[in-house]
Amino acid sequence: MTHIINKNEVQETHKKKSTIKIVSSIDQAELELKRITDRTSGSAQDKAIEIVDDILKSVCKRGDEALKEYTHRFDGFLSENLQVPSDLLMKAWEETPKNLQESLLLAKKRIEKFHSLQVPKNITYTGPYGESLGRRWSPVEKAGIYVPGGRAAYPSTVLMNAIPAYVAGVKETIMVSPANSKGELNQTVLAAAHITGVDKVFRIGGAQAIGALASGTESIPKVDVITGPGNIYVTLAKKKVYGRVGIDSLAGPSEILIIADQSAKLEHVASDMLAQSEHDPLASAILITTEKKLAEKLPGEIERQLVNHPRLKICLESVSNWGLIILCNDLETCARLSNSFAPEHLELLVEKPNELSKSIKNAGAIFMGQWSPEAIGDYLGGPNHTLPTSGTARFAGALGVETFMKNTSLIDFSKEAFNENKYAVIDLATSEGLHSHAESIRVRDTKPF
Repeated sequence: MTHIINKNEVQETHKKKSTIKIVSSIDQAELELKRITDRTSGSAQDKAIEIVDDILKSVCKRGDEALKEYTHRFDGFLSENLQVPSDLLMKAWEETPKNLQESLLLAKKRIEKFHSLQVPKNITYTGPYGESLGRRWSPVEKAGIYVPGGRAAYPSTVLMNAIPAYVAGVKETIMVSPANSKGELNQTVLAAAHITGVDKVFRIGGAQAIGALASGTESIPKVDVITGPGNIYVTLAKKKVYGRVGIDSLAGPSEILIIADQSAKLEHVASDMLAQSEHDPLASAILITTEKKLAEKLPGEIERQLVNHPRLKICLESVSNWGLIILCNDLETCARLSNSFAPEHLELLVEKPNELSKSIKNAGAIFMGQWSPEAIGDYLGGPNHTLPTSGTARFAGALGVETFMKNTSLIDFSKEAFNENKYAVIDLATSEGLHSHAESIRVRDTKPF
């Protein structure tokens, strides 16, 4: 049962915990941003790695037997059949309220439309001597999708992972998600799996689910690519199995950074920060602003919006430990700090968001203006909500159709093209000391060298 508390209780909780930090020194701001980026590193991760190693080895060796043991230990239920019967997916959809069905279908339509524009084009090029060169894209055979459970249910994660796989042309999509102690999965999660065409759903989570998808077991097919966010154990397991299978990314705790000027509304900033904080105690919400009054009033507005909040404890832990307000002299400095942090989600609550966006080099997704809150992107904006975290937006981007595809190079030289290029190949091979590389060219020559 959710415990609803009053404002006095919120204030008392704030007395026990540090409030959100406000800094105006750029040097201090950079140190705080680095602290937030590094929040999942350290001894806790080292211990988790040992646990993950043991789980992966056990699942690889003992298959379903190990899965059932771990599911009983971690999720509290013991089942002979880890797969959710396909008729339950249809039933979940049929029992979903009409308004929620319509919302799911709207989200599916928008996400599918956007991702259909991402399908990469094959390349064919004819060289100067008739040689044909190309690159051909094709989908992987099987994809595994991890959908988190625990603190919340995420049908949006089903949509954002299954739809790109479908658009890519993946033949079989396998979904894994931890169930409750009765072996039940959230009805809306199952409904989303139904409408997106997921082929099989299994009631397993954690590192053991990643191990099962990577190695295959008696009941769970081995896949080619694994996508979807999870806790530290899931993330470390994905890191360990990479190479045997492809992965989308190594997702850390979620984060939002908001750049705001005098045009930003206080209640919008506070609600958007709390929308991120309610995900997880490790989630981070950051405001970088040029407005001193906004910076000063924000802690009080956050406190006001936390009254009767059903996820109060999670929000307070997130805001107190990983929340931050930075006061800057100008928007150029705001953008520079943002680029340094490389946020997963970046909101530009400024008068001219499109203009400021030109200064942004590192961000998973940019939400421009007051009518584009991050929640729009979470559910039905169109672009994928699986984004790079912990500074990885410096070199990575969103999950997409290409995540479920691979490309193959095509080289078809004509005799003329061979003869025109053979001496250069021999010279290059010889420079590397690779005799047989050069010889493989010589033996094909119809004229003496």
